[in-house]
Amino acid sequence: MTIKVPARFSSSTASLALAPAPQPDEVRCEKIKPEDYTIPFATFLTENPTVFHAVAYFAHKLTSHGFTKLSERDLWAGKLTKGGKYFVERNGSSLLAFIVGGKYEAGNGAAVVAGHIDALTAKLKPIPTLKNKEGYVQLGVAPYAGGLNSTWWDRDLGIGGRVLVKDDKSGKIVTKLVKLGWPIARIPTLAPHFGAAAAGPFNMETQMVPIIGLDNSDLSGASSGDDIRCCTGTFASTQPARLVKAISKELGIEDDGTVVSWDLELFDTQPAALGGLDKEFIFAGRIDDKLCSWSAVEALLAAEPATHSGILQVAALFDDEEIGSGLRQGARGNLLSSVIARIAASFPSSSSSPADLLAQTYANSFLVSSDVTHAVNPNFLGAYLENHAPRLNVGVCVAADSNGHMTTDAVSTALLSRVASRAGAQLQVFHIRNDSRSGGTVGPMLSAATGMRAIDAGSPQLSMHSIRATTGALDPGLGVVLYKAFYEHFEAVDEEFR
Repeated sequence: MTIKVPARFSSSTASLALAPAPQPDEVRCEKIKPEDYTIPFATFLTENPTVFHAVAYFAHKLTSHGFTKLSERDLWAGKLTKGGKYFVERNGSSLLAFIVGGKYEAGNGAAVVAGHIDALTAKLKPIPTLKNKEGYVQLGVAPYAGGLNSTWWDRDLGIGGRVLVKDDKSGKIVTKLVKLGWPIARIPTLAPHFGAAAAGPFNMETQMVPIIGLDNSDLSGASSGDDIRCCTGTFASTQPARLVKAISKELGIEDDGTVVSWDLELFDTQPAALGGLDKEFIFAGRIDDKLCSWSAVEALLAAEPATHSGILQVAALFDDEEIGSGLRQGARGNLLSSVIARIAASFPSSSSSPADLLAQTYANSFLVSSDVTHAVNPNFLGAYLENHAPRLNVGVCVAADSNGHMTTDAVSTALLSRVASRAGAQLQVFHIRNDSRSGGTVGPMLSAATGMRAIDAGSPQLSMHSIRATTGALDPGLGVVLYKAFYEHFEAVDEEFR
């Protein structure tokens, strides 16, 4: 199919034309309308503000589409079948879904699309209770990655995450997701009338502390609601009492003492919205990198049945990318490598050793590192390299970096271009200027650890790392088009490169 975009977007100075134009007999992808994915993506962003909510969303959607959940703590021997669809979670904050081709044999490759679902935020400290200051109740939080930057001032912030609760009947610890979606917290600016004090720089520890309520009981000598500590010696007794009560009420917890622990964070409560004269934009929080991760899962679900496929189709969504991916649920952990090893072991070959088959699998595989990249900003054209300025609503962008911050090279670019040609999809290209600092993705670490060939290719967005960013209304769907084509056609295209 050919993606039609508004005429003002049709000439791209950042497009790739490395592959021949697709011929009619090459374009075999089932037609997808990118605009059909706009509202679903915006709704997903609004309803799933934390990484835990995102994983739960994907798990529910995969299950509803016939995927079977696996546990890393169980043996997989005898559980995997050709043509089967599966997913596994780690820490409730990363997820890997895969389809075993109907003709899969150990040693065959995998078509992998990998992104991350964590986002810049501010996390509650272990004991976030603070002394009241002049009647204000405040909350102790710590920045995650670049959270609490200047865009977090004067925003309506909710609180959400996961809560661990001991079940009275079973005695087991269960995880519950919570989302206090009304504006609870706010980090107020100082009015410019105060002069230099309002100009910054600001201290994150002392001047960017969110306010979450009022308590003027000190003026009357009455006891404060936050002075009441129930369940002495429990986790709840170390937390702000009013917050504990709000969360218990939201989750229907009758005994606050059963709350064992939690991982909570702040999030912008403003819903995702369509913007622009023709609603050609999506304005939202947490676009980086839920955009590409969402498109990857949608593509896996939309791909043609793998009955005749001889490969693995994989969507990998990682946590902790924004802080270096160094934890077990991050891309530097062994989630991808261990899952692929266990898949290969489930289909043994009498003629080859497991180690040989696994090495062969990696060599036959290909990774699309799908993280967002920088769309061109019309107010700062001088910050972009000529001919490397991606536009919104045009197509997925291949990101390159001469210093190895991206995995892209000539071979991987040529291969993905051939895939794109089969879908009639347009690729764009981005490279940072020599006088600017490049970011990073999960691509280099995953490719280096496994030996997979790889490319960095993600959707463009404006205002990266702002609490509120912008992408094109068609970009979620354009991502689905390309990643779907990759799942469906990598096996055939790869034959051209053997």
